[in-house]
Amino acid sequence: MSRVGRFVDSLEENILALILALMTIVTFSQVVARYGFNSGWTGALEFTRVLFAWLILFGMSYGIKIGAHLGVDAVINLLPKPMFRLAALLGAALTVLYALLLFDATWFGALFGLENKGSSGGAFAYVAKFYKLPIGMEDLKWPVFIQEWFDVKERVPRWIPYVILPVGLLLLAFRAAQAFVLILMGKKDAIIAAHEAEDLVAENKDVLKD
Repeated sequence: MSRVGRFVDSLEENILALILALMTIVTFSQVVARYGFNSGWTGALEFTRVLFAWLILFGMSYGIKIGAHLGVDAVINLLPKPMFRLAALLGAALTVLYALLLFDATWFGALFGLENKGSSGGAFAYVAKFYKLPIGMEDLKWPVFIQEWFDVKERVPRWIPYVILPVGLLLLAFRAAQAFVLILMGKKDAIIAAHEAEDLVAENKDVLKD
């Protein structure tokens, strides 16, 4: 588990750093090209939107890892410690369930005999559908040399940017399951950091006075 955890840690941190760097470089170069040379890359805006979506979906799991997700604990803080722990475990378990349902809902339907009555898909099925269909992005295109070398179509296939949906949900499920184990072992209080906002307000209460 620790080896897998270290690999996921490294994967998340490196990808998040790469995404932020790419967003900064693309946005800066686009501003320079637009206002300095009256030119620019047509697909820059769409590429930046894709990167932002990737940043959010990777950030879901990373936020659990570093305890950055905020939550409301006004009610559960009134509970006795064993009940508080039970509520924290329930929260982590429901997060795992939420991620797995969004990843693929077919198993849930099969579990309750609802195969033909409810949703028969999820993020995985959604991306798989685009993988089979020859649909490209609106403005995002492959560089000319890639089109020539690999004999691909001009537009980037839609499934490539969308693949972050199932990947991000699996990472979220992994981090929530990891938090569940840590809460169970007494190494973590909850899956959220409910007092972070209060701490920030307390730290900056005198800023406006200056």
